[in-house]
Amino acid sequence: MPPQDATQKPPNLVGAIDIGSNSIRMLIAQVLPDGQIETLESLQRPVRLGQDTFRRERLSGQTMRAAVAILRDFRRLLDSYGVRQIRTVATSAVREARNSDTFLDRILMATGLDVAVIDTSEESRLMVAAVRQAAGKAISSRMRRTLVAEVGGGSTLLTLLHRGEIESSLSLRLGAVRLQESLGTSYETPARSAGMLRERIASDIASLQTTVPLKGISTLVAVGDDARFMAERVGSPLGEGLYAIPADEFGRQTARCASQSADDLVRQYGLPYPEAETLVPALLVYEALLRVTRARRVIVTDVSMRDGLLLDVVRSATGQEDLSLTEGVLHSAAAVAEKYRVDTRHARHVGDTALRLFDDMAADHGLSRRHRLLLETAAMLHEAGSYVSNRAHHKHSYYLIANSEIFGLTRNELEIVAQVARYHRQAMPKPTHLPYMALPRDQRMVISKLAALLRVADALDQGHQQRIREVRCKRGDEELTLQVAASGDLILEARSLEAKGDLFEEIYGLKVHLEDM
Repeated sequence: MPPQDATQKPPNLVGAIDIGSNSIRMLIAQVLPDGQIETLESLQRPVRLGQDTFRRERLSGQTMRAAVAILRDFRRLLDSYGVRQIRTVATSAVREARNSDTFLDRILMATGLDVAVIDTSEESRLMVAAVRQAAGKAISSRMRRTLVAEVGGGSTLLTLLHRGEIESSLSLRLGAVRLQESLGTSYETPARSAGMLRERIASDIASLQTTVPLKGISTLVAVGDDARFMAERVGSPLGEGLYAIPADEFGRQTARCASQSADDLVRQYGLPYPEAETLVPALLVYEALLRVTRARRVIVTDVSMRDGLLLDVVRSATGQEDLSLTEGVLHSAAAVAEKYRVDTRHARHVGDTALRLFDDMAADHGLSRRHRLLLETAAMLHEAGSYVSNRAHHKHSYYLIANSEIFGLTRNELEIVAQVARYHRQAMPKPTHLPYMALPRDQRMVISKLAALLRVADALDQGHQQRIREVRCKRGDEELTLQVAASGDLILEARSLEAKGDLFEEIYGLKVHLEDM
């Protein structure tokens, strides 16, 4: 880079590193004054982490040394640019390795990079953020249902959009490297290998039919290196970084690639061998998705999860907020609520009241807007456990939420939501509650603060009648008065509030009671 004038403001540089199943990739970019992102470096180095994990469930010493050496090189380049805002993430190959902690410790000691191991919902969020930034017009609100798919080394990420808004997301264990290792296709003929892959892929996708309306999808957006390989050869440009491939042409080209070995693909297309090995499994997954939808073409974008990661770093550095993320979380939570037949009128009424309390008590709880979103999500799902049984449904709610996938929430955030929902009734958190006590102290405090608000809000809709139309908070030194406009006698709500206000009084030091406006 050219030397900077001492009087000039230093450039706003950011970096993003993705430790994947088949390679480690890095982007370095500059944030321009108008907010645009200019990529300065885009690097990719192969290392077969996924081959170790999906075959032996552990990373070998040799593979870890190779990965650490790559990351040392990347760190030197970051330092030469003077990059200070860096985010490094690892996905399924590291996430599923039994010795992942050892690997992460070695990276930290050797490079100073603190690697976050992200789950599939976070991967989906980053991927869709990049796609929406780059291909907004291609997935406009005029389109009824769009499926965004990325076939990675360890999993396939699927995000369903309805009229441009995120509806739900999920992942399949159909990664290109995982498929090869689990089926042992590397030692088969191309025809035999393709047959085995098609059978496995078809079986996994068929299991989705009862939960995801694949036949109602009219647009398929493919993300990833393998889809871009296809687009560069047979795609028609739609705009900058966007291509369209007719469904029949995609099928023909996939069949042509599937008839060749990895060595053949290297010779014909000049691909690096690791990419040639994963090309056919990935294309077969995209082809299978294409067959079960109504999409007549595949839209391919040249962005990836790494671009979403970089975008995330930029937003963090500049203080921007991704408003679409909030909507995505709520749409995804609503889909979970529908699945478990939640009384949505009650859930929304409780949510509105809980958010009013959150806003009015801001000076007391000191929590962030992100915590507000977690409270709203917990309110939406707090009675999901009734799907299992009305008896102890708060405990069932905890289990269902903790084992769900909600777009845009990390696994840690999902645990917080589940715990808040679990404490919306009955006993307060206790030292004997092991899942609660296993969390760090700061997270336990967040759960207690949010659960206290949710308990009060739920008490104000006793019987699911929505009799309270408006709530105003009047704070005193020792009490919080909830002034309400309501229809009918509120004796049931008052009794419920007396029973459920215990956690609120303990956390906030205020006795809470009702009063007519």
